[in-house]
Amino acid sequence: MTGPALTDEQLVAQSRRGDTRAFEELVRRHQDRVFNTVCRMVGDYEHACDLTQETFLNAFRGLRRFRGGAKFSTWLYRIALNAVYSHLRRQAVRPMPASGGEDPEREMRCVWRGEDNDPAAAAERKETAMQVQEALLHLRPEEREVLVLRDLEGCDYGTIAEILGCARGTVKSRLHRARCALRQLLLAGSPPVTP
Repeated sequence: MTGPALTDEQLVAQSRRGDTRAFEELVRRHQDRVFNTVCRMVGDYEHACDLTQETFLNAFRGLRRFRGGAKFSTWLYRIALNAVYSHLRRQAVRPMPASGGEDPEREMRCVWRGEDNDPAAAAERKETAMQVQEALLHLRPEEREVLVLRDLEGCDYGTIAEILGCARGTVKSRLHRARCALRQLLLAGSPPVTP
């Protein structure tokens, strides 16, 4: 019989003492959300896989520096977003929209997951998801991150403020501007490439 599940903080403490199974549990708990966030930011399945792996490797290496002032998941998102921004700087080009990839079906798993027994509804949802992902990739990264964290990952304003290192009011104003920009891109039909 297994006992109650350990908290992230307890698993972090065990990981710091060299318990690799504790860190594996942290990875298992958070890998899907980290991957989805990263994939939505870069729009590429393969890069998202690499960056997710990089995120957890950096988290493992930095566990001794994690002070516990924020939740582990908040700290992990910050590491993931830092990896994304480093990747975008290395690429020095705008990421390709998900619909332009070699395997759009696989890339769409980055956008939304869900089951639908109605093929027409599933096709419509897929088309909408592709349009949203393409529009997201044409937003500035600062706009994209706040939209992904709030509207797609469901983080609250306080958590987003901690992740981004800014005030809650700043999060709200960035989110408002990002939603307006996304709405304009979706209404335009073919988003212009931003510098």
